Amino acid sequence: MHALIPVAGIGTRLRPFTHTLPKVLVNVAGKPILGHIMDALMAQNVESATIITGYKGDLVEDYVRSTYDLPCTFIEQEEMLGLGHAIWVARESLADEPVLIILGDTVFDVDLSVLHTSAFSSLGVKHVDDPRRFGVVIQDGPFVTRLVEKPETPVSTMAIVGLYYIKHPRLLRECLQELIDKDMRTKDEFQLTDALQLMVDRGEKFTTFAVDGWHDCGKPETLLETNRFLLNQRSAPATPPGCVVIPPVHIDPTAVVEHSVIGPYASVSRGSVVRNSIVRDSIICDNATVNDITLEQSIVGENADVSGRFASINIGDASVIRLSQ
Repeated sequence: MHALIPVAGIGTRLRPFTHTLPKVLVNVAGKPILGHIMDALMAQNVESATIITGYKGDLVEDYVRSTYDLPCTFIEQEEMLGLGHAIWVARESLADEPVLIILGDTVFDVDLSVLHTSAFSSLGVKHVDDPRRFGVVIQDGPFVTRLVEKPETPVSTMAIVGLYYIKHPRLLRECLQELIDKDMRTKDEFQLTDALQLMVDRGEKFTTFAVDGWHDCGKPETLLETNRFLLNQRSAPATPPGCVVIPPVHIDPTAVVEHSVIGPYASVSRGSVVRNSIVRDSIICDNATVNDITLEQSIVGENADVSGRFASINIGDASVIRLSQ
């Protein structure tokens, strides 16, 4: 199976971290968001991938090529014209082999192995209280009859959560091309949901599968929620000498942690230094330094330097904060 991963978004809700990194490379539970997605795809024996990049796409390509032994093609989406447009940019990947489209800014906890034997295209869905922010599906029995992008008036509470198994990619390619040729936009963008509806209209059968473990990484508070979820899947690391570790936590083997209390729900990433501090419910990114401080519900960006007193902060990469005692 081939995977398509659109990661072109700028990530404005994750600023200041996305001033220097693409959203999918922001750290959560010890590795970039995209790393968790790639790990899941490798576990499902995905054979190759096309990654649609945009903002700081060279960093995405460098990370994937240096970390994963998976044949990958990288294609740039030069204009942010919607998810449908992003997949259309990668239309050469839509051939005869079934494809899995997986959004690059969300962490999923779902068994995808059933898709290898599925007789039909299928969409990952989850019940939501407010469907106005999502594409939604309407079903008649097991099959989807209608898809609606971000309905102002709720017509269904079953949201499409960013996992799309396409049994017949050539038909999707044709439908995306029709959107582009006829300039068919919803909310001023080319929507993948609209292309899928064209497929349904032409006879493609879509089923759905439930995705209970769906973890958004689009803003600081949801990134911390996802960090908590992922840490709950981890075994406890070794406790550094002179420290207290309250699981669940992640402490990278290359991190230096001295005279500190770490956890619960703290990630201390590669090359970072934590001394004389209490860190809980927080993410300390690569090569950051934390001294003489208590941090809670905080994210400290790469190469940032923080010291002082109790705080709850979101500090971007390469920043320095000194809080007086």
